Amino acid sequence: MPRDKRKVEAALCSKGFELVQSHHNFFIYRTLEGKRTSLRTKTSHGSGTLPLGDHLLSQMARQCRLERSEFLLLIDCPMDQAAYEALLREAGTLQ
Repeated sequence: MPRDKRKVEAALCSKGFELVQSHHNFFIYRTLEGKRTSLRTKTSHGSGTLPLGDHLLSQMARQCRLERSEFLLLIDCPMDQAAYEALLREAGTLQ
């Protein structure tokens, strides 16, 4: 199910992702300790206020090292930053 681009971007920023604007809006993950990581995802300026479709949400989930269902929990807010980090540590993505 598509999600509103602005809500997705706001959710990412509230969960530890730092917005870096260029041709795309890049979101780089910072840990709870503030350490910058290699985890990143992006949205395009070109999509304006159009909803983000299922295919793009799946790509963003992969970039964030999550299953699509987990990514939806992250952006829909049931999963907080601490829970996200716990999943990443469990998978060996963060140390």
